[in-house]
Amino acid sequence: MNLTQAFGDGGIVAAVDGHVGLLTISNARRKNALNLAMWQGVAEATSWLASQDARAIILQGDGGVDFSAGADISEFDEVRKDTASALAYETANSAAFAAIREAPVPVIAKLRGICFGGGLGLAAAADIRIGDETGRFAVPAGKLGLAYPADAMADIVAALGQATARLAVFTARQFSAADLAGSGFLTMQVESAALDETVAGIAADIAANAPLSVRASKVSIRAVVAGDSALQAEAARQGAATFDSADYREGRAAFAEKRKAVFTGR
Repeated sequence: MNLTQAFGDGGIVAAVDGHVGLLTISNARRKNALNLAMWQGVAEATSWLASQDARAIILQGDGGVDFSAGADISEFDEVRKDTASALAYETANSAAFAAIREAPVPVIAKLRGICFGGGLGLAAAADIRIGDETGRFAVPAGKLGLAYPADAMADIVAALGQATARLAVFTARQFSAADLAGSGFLTMQVESAALDETVAGIAADIAANAPLSVRASKVSIRAVVAGDSALQAEAARQGAATFDSADYREGRAAFAEKRKAVFTGR
């Protein structure tokens, strides 16, 4: 089943191919910068993909050149002109980051070219980041005279590590994929020609596994990282539920019968 739906005035495009979802930032003429409607569309698209039984989501930029230049600065005089409007704008930012971070299924950020500002924030909120040698990364808030909300900064610190995050934020300098090799930001770096195939293969591997198991594991990892007691309780609930699932019975039967399991998410 192949389905496509546009959000954010057409700037965010969601598609489902089998059980793999694609969430595309579609504004290639502006290096996939996100305007306010697109930020709002990220959360809507992520929710829609989950409702269509996507078991893994690939987050990517349109055009095959850049992931995202971040927020569309050209509209700041209107939508981010003072404290009140900026706070409203950041509410949409935070909802987009949270949608990626809290998506019930794993999100893989496919990173080529520019990954700046809010684009880096979206990538940092993803579960897995895979990029090629063309990647360029920056947090340019200091050059714009603004500051990022703490929830977005938490993702950046977790993804880059404290030391590199401080250097990136305080200097606003650009980093190459090679510069970040030791930070852990990129889960994997591959040659540009292999990026699409590598990301598609990892998404397919995730989608082939038992959905309830993967979802429970994502919540469990989030609980460990956040040290959140409510998440820990939810992880325990979801983990326990897997043992009563049809997929657990199927997994045991497939192992005994030496065949590939076919999971339904029930």
